[in-house]
Amino acid sequence: MNSKRGIAFRKWATKILKDYMLKGYAVNQKRLEYLEKTIKLIDIANRMEDRLENNDAKEILKVIGDYSKALDLLDDYDHRTLKKIKGNIDERRIQYRDCIDIINKLRFNEESTLFAVERDKGLESIIGNIYQSFSGQDIYKSIEEKAANFLYLTVKNHVFADGNKRIAATLFIYFLNFYGILYKDGKQTIDNNTLTALTIVNSRI
Repeated sequence: MNSKRGIAFRKWATKILKDYMLKGYAVNQKRLEYLEKTIKLIDIANRMEDRLENNDAKEILKVIGDYSKALDLLDDYDHRTLKKIKGNIDERRIQYRDCIDIINKLRFNEESTLFAVERDKGLESIIGNIYQSFSGQDIYKSIEEKAANFLYLTVKNHVFADGNKRIAATLFIYFLNFYGILYKDGKQTIDNNTLTALTIVNSRI
């Protein structure tokens, strides 16, 4: 290895390794990230193996694998690397009067004199908020962003004396249906349990 050929080989190998580390990493970054996450799953399985039977560990690993996408998204969120979804763009706007008409048709609690009693036109203010712009650009650019903020603000601001969560969920469904994204291929994009969970979580933020 001390010969001229040996020295030349070491220089060549060092250069190849350096090029890979500097250039190859960028090219193969996604593969390396996938490998890293796979290793994490294997590590979880190995740590469980001491406490569980093999079949149990495999079953839990399978469950974790089924939800690995959600775990990856949470990890990306924690590390501030979560990519913003572009979403859909639509220039149309829902109208305050239409929302009030929908609310007036609800019969969740006919005995309550407080149900759907709006405080200081709070709903109208929220609708204006989700469509607000700055320098000619919408603050919430996509329909999805507008929908998320519509649900959040309607629940959080307690704009009605009673029935805020039920009204917010109803208007959220109306909003998604208005823009044609409530159903995809004949199926709900948000099922009943998800709608309930989203509404409750927003009320506690």
